[in-house]
Amino acid sequence: MSHKPRNILLVAAGVLLGLAVSLASGVLAQKDSPPAETLPWEQARLLAEVLERVREEYVEPVADADLIESAVRGMVTDLDPHSQYLDCDEYEEVRISTTGNYSGIGLEVHVEDGEVRVVSAIDGTPAAGAGLRSGDVILSIDGTELVGGNFSEAANLMRGNPGTPVELTVRRDSEVEPLTFNLVRDSVQLHSVRYEMLTDDIGYVRVSHFSETTWKDTRKAVQKLRRTAGGDLRGIVLDLRNNPGGVLDAAVDMSDGFLDGGMIVSASGRGPDANFSHLAHKGDILSGARMVVLVNAGSASSSEIVAGALQDNGRAIVVGTRTFGKGSVQTVMPLSSCRAIKLTTSRYFTPSGTSIQGVGITPDVEAEPDPALDALASITAHQTDPGAALLQGDSQLRVALAALQSPEDAAPERIVQGKADLDMSD
Repeated sequence: MSHKPRNILLVAAGVLLGLAVSLASGVLAQKDSPPAETLPWEQARLLAEVLERVREEYVEPVADADLIESAVRGMVTDLDPHSQYLDCDEYEEVRISTTGNYSGIGLEVHVEDGEVRVVSAIDGTPAAGAGLRSGDVILSIDGTELVGGNFSEAANLMRGNPGTPVELTVRRDSEVEPLTFNLVRDSVQLHSVRYEMLTDDIGYVRVSHFSETTWKDTRKAVQKLRRTAGGDLRGIVLDLRNNPGGVLDAAVDMSDGFLDGGMIVSASGRGPDANFSHLAHKGDILSGARMVVLVNAGSASSSEIVAGALQDNGRAIVVGTRTFGKGSVQTVMPLSSCRAIKLTTSRYFTPSGTSIQGVGITPDVEAEPDPALDALASITAHQTDPGAALLQGDSQLRVALAALQSPEDAAPERIVQGKADLDMSD
């Protein structure tokens, strides 16, 4: 026993030192700079000592692999709220959210303050049909309590074969007692875009998140709206409320599609790929028709890139409430054995050179929702006219439509200045 702690210490420290040397070599291969310093022995020793104490004296035995994974998870999570270590299940969740389909109930969730909270229920899924709402906190799934905001456990429990039942218990701020929802799993297709005509010549495009197909689907939606309007589409409302973001390239492509030129977004970071800027090309698919972008506090990341690009370039009026304020870019980096890390690698700037980190985007037209009025209106909405139903049940959307129909000279103008210290090309 007397030699065991020392052996563990040497092994752990050796692994860490080897990792530091490996990382230093990788940086050197990409950048012509002196080799990075290896991890100091004292820091390696500290980690090894803690691992050994926990391994030997914690009240219950813990597998070595679990201890190492917990240490790695803590190291990455402590960097900022958006960096994350991804185990195999969590990495698969990220992959599905950007590219795939799955069988489940259609909830988009995230961990907030140690709780699994609903971001949104995907349109047309069992979760949306059952009435689950943004902000609901999932307490248990099929009787299994979610302790400590275990995202991967929640995702696994909600998944399953089509036709199988699942029971969710949730906490809702407006309810005294927890609510129970009994759902039946189904095939879920992650389509991020839906659309309707609000009037004879004004369209509505709702984007719930940014995936690899979002811009293609948006372009198709605009084409169909144009045909429905008989080729005379006066404008559109682009709804990005409660859109938590997603694929950066999708946000850039969408901004580019509605602009004829100008800066879309620029970013600054330490790595060679972390510094970039994107410029718009000629080819506005609306041919200059008016736009309103609808946002709220749930609009984050890629949503803010689109809203900021269209606002700063004077292309759209932004309506709603201040956005979330996530002005950083995360890169998913695969590791061995199906794992990955999602690491903050850049901070981005809107075309005016502004960082919205922790601040958000201020709308041109402030519009708070009126839940009581919207709930009453939605009951009496004429369901055979989807556009009318949307407007009657959504006070913010009515403000957006009014802004779109306002005289042209009422639209705010913005002077765009590039960020002086970023000299980058697309």
